[in-house]
Amino acid sequence: MVKALRGLDVDRQDLPRVLERYPDVLGLKPDGTISTSVAYLVGIVGVAPRDIGPMVTHFPFFLGMRVGTTIKPFCDYITSLGLPMRILARILEKRPYILGYDLEETVKPNVEALLSFGIQKEALPLVIAQYPSILGLPLKAKLAAQQYFFTLKLQIDPDGFARVIEKLPQLVSLNQNVILKPVEFLRGRGISNEDVARMVVRCPQILLLRIELMKNSLYFFKSEMKRPMSELLEYPEYFTYSLESRIKPRYMRVTSRGIKCSLDWFLNCSDMRFEDRMQGDFIEGDAPGPSFTMGGKLQMPGSQLVSDDDEDTDDEVLYRRTVMI
Repeated sequence: MVKALRGLDVDRQDLPRVLERYPDVLGLKPDGTISTSVAYLVGIVGVAPRDIGPMVTHFPFFLGMRVGTTIKPFCDYITSLGLPMRILARILEKRPYILGYDLEETVKPNVEALLSFGIQKEALPLVIAQYPSILGLPLKAKLAAQQYFFTLKLQIDPDGFARVIEKLPQLVSLNQNVILKPVEFLRGRGISNEDVARMVVRCPQILLLRIELMKNSLYFFKSEMKRPMSELLEYPEYFTYSLESRIKPRYMRVTSRGIKCSLDWFLNCSDMRFEDRMQGDFIEGDAPGPSFTMGGKLQMPGSQLVSDDDEDTDDEVLYRRTVMI
């Protein structure tokens, strides 16, 4: 069996960990359940062969799962919700533990819970891609608690709460005291409760920001940019961009050219697109629809990554950062 595990590219130093976590692997036949499970994940789902070894290290239990009764039904159900198979493959490469979620007892009830709390069916693939662990949480209780909190403390109604979860599902697990800090900061700057609620529904990512960074960005907005607060209320995504690496240099470029434009126009684009705009002789309209991108990894307060992996594939970045499919 050790030879078989090495054949799956499990590093030699990881073998004791695998055997300690899943000693029953010694009773499996390499040419039986193991080979069929791996063959299905690689050949049908599309998992990269090079990632099988790390998957075994992180969650060796999938080696003993039968394709017909466990792995295939799970994959079929998730893709039936609209998540492309290639995205599911990328998720499994990084988070193979979701294969251990019981389909009937946990996964399906959690999907039903999301729908019952107003999350739109067409948003489910994005929710799952952003936060796969949501499939295994005691979700109904968490959603109920957070919805009540959002209504009571943030003055966001159930429909607004659903839109927030669609855009940032990690909020179901975020501590409520952490959520309140950015809200209280904005309210303390004279922004009404209603306007703060609208800002959160439009861009829930502001709930993850460090207050010190928000202070610096707001100071620059008021003292240097001297724009009306109404623009900030309409585009709270401003706070999610780096002040030093994006806001300041781009603002200086725009100002030097005497260009009058919205925050969205000069912030919500790639560096290449921004350069194209600086070279243009006209100002095009803002891109339609809420599809802003945030630079860098999405982080929970306290420097705890929402995603517990070090790198994301392009597909995962696309699904996690956009707010529409």
